[in-house]
Amino acid sequence: MTRALNIQWHNLAFSAFIFHEIFDNPLEDETPQSRLKQIGMMSVLYIMHQGHQPLTLSNIVETTGLTRTGVTETVDPLARRGLLTESFVKNSMGRGKARRFEIAPELLEKIRGFQGN
Repeated sequence: MTRALNIQWHNLAFSAFIFHEIFDNPLEDETPQSRLKQIGMMSVLYIMHQGHQPLTLSNIVETTGLTRTGVTETVDPLARRGLLTESFVKNSMGRGKARRFEIAPELLEKIRGFQGN
């Protein structure tokens, strides 16, 4: 199979898996609007991940145009679901702490397994 087709399958598998995980497992007091925002955010984060961009709050804010609060409100439930992992790193100035996210390695492994690779 060509590399381009593999990438398309991987993207489709990622989108379908994220949709399933978020809509079939709602968090307590979560609205449908919140779930839709999470699906959109995961799509943005996946594209950033594919582009090797660090998934920090600042980078996500810059990419999406959302406020820090808006980003936090959307990524926190994704971390609670286990779709993202969170760590603290030094900020760009090297003094304070910055939140950095990664797409959970388990999620990426499940998608690879789905593809049969």
